[in-house]
Amino acid sequence: MMLGFVLSLSSCRDSHKAAQATEELDEAGFYDAKAAEEAAAATAGSEAEAGAEKAKPQVTMMEIPAPLKNKPEMVLRRMGYTTSYNKTTKVPNWVAWHLTKSHTYGSHQRSQEVFAEDGSVPAPRATDADYYTSRYDRGHMCPAGDNKWDGRAMTESFLFTNICPQNHGLNKYEWNDVEMLCRDWARRYGSIDIVCGPIFYGQGEQKTIGRNKVWVPDAFFKVVLCRKGTPKAIGFIYKNRGVKQRMDEAVCTVDEVERITGIDFFPALADGIERRVEAEADLGEW
Repeated sequence: MMLGFVLSLSSCRDSHKAAQATEELDEAGFYDAKAAEEAAAATAGSEAEAGAEKAKPQVTMMEIPAPLKNKPEMVLRRMGYTTSYNKTTKVPNWVAWHLTKSHTYGSHQRSQEVFAEDGSVPAPRATDADYYTSRYDRGHMCPAGDNKWDGRAMTESFLFTNICPQNHGLNKYEWNDVEMLCRDWARRYGSIDIVCGPIFYGQGEQKTIGRNKVWVPDAFFKVVLCRKGTPKAIGFIYKNRGVKQRMDEAVCTVDEVERITGIDFFPALADGIERRVEAEADLGEW
């Protein structure tokens, strides 16, 4: 876990949009939204002071969504991704990462890795036993294929805070197809920003698996931002079912994913660019 890591990004919409918010992760790697707001207020307009804090490198992470207000979250920074963990569902709210061309290559393979309980989050939490006989795959959000560039990054991609119960057919085919397409885009454009996660529609009794009652998503979303040249973005929503789902039919705007999930994506973008890219989705333009 990275200690004393400072995450800086433009805060979300409304009155905070023009301010630069500083999110600090504690030694356990957790993000405290209230502390971040206080830190942002304390450091607003003080560039000299921020520059003096050389021991804490500041990184602008365009892929990080705005802090959630309507559901539990613990934001944990991993080597290859950031995850917003929900202690109620026991799966991530979202997982975000900046995928570069170089990160699509590497010698570290998944064959020697094992899925692991994440001791950074409180019990009860997802374990390998929850998936036994569940008929659901342990579906990566940030895929192992995006973490071959480093051994630690590969290992951390197998933590259950990066995993959701996923239909085997979806995991093997459609979801895998989008993962490979994203790697192609990262190679073509140099880098892209990705956020994905589960969708719960809240219709009927919540389906869970295992002793720890890990929530089974109704669907999954993925949103992708390309900042090279004229910025563009695209979203996807796939049902968590073993049915054939065409990619062009899964395409949607980022605005639509925001409406369904309640998550504010890419808040660090300038307002005008954010409004434009999140309202458009054309697979043919990619």
